[in-house]
Amino acid sequence: MATHIHTDEEIRADVLEELKWDPRVQSNEIGVAVKNGIVTLTGWVDSYLKKIAAEEAAHRVRGVTAVANDIEVRLPESDQRTDADIAAAVVNALKWDAAIPEGQVTVTVSKGWVTLKGEVDYQFQKIEAEHAARRVTGVIGVTNLHHG
Repeated sequence: MATHIHTDEEIRADVLEELKWDPRVQSNEIGVAVKNGIVTLTGWVDSYLKKIAAEEAAHRVRGVTAVANDIEVRLPESDQRTDADIAAAVVNALKWDAAIPEGQVTVTVSKGWVTLKGEVDYQFQKIEAEHAARRVTGVIGVTNLHHG
């Protein structure tokens, strides 16, 4: 049986369709370009969760080999917080998450970008720590440098 090779144009159309069906994003906020199966997402959104949702939508499409997420996060004024506020909220979110061992995660925040470091016992704890940080209002990005 012959395998269908997805053209860049087909992939682009499928990514746009996937974005349209994801309730977390407005597809008109996102630009999509495809070259050799690599999807580049552009535009701007008002939360980090929307940026991640667009990336996840693109990864769900058949034929996509990689995603370059160049979407910019521009928080509405009401969501902007100081780095100290964000750091405190992330630390609190990690503390309340039973899956994450207390004291094993260090948090650094610079201009809304959160960096997580530390040693965790299991991969799911690394993922859980990142998810907890993503949900904090004011966060525009997360780098997860855990070893586990």
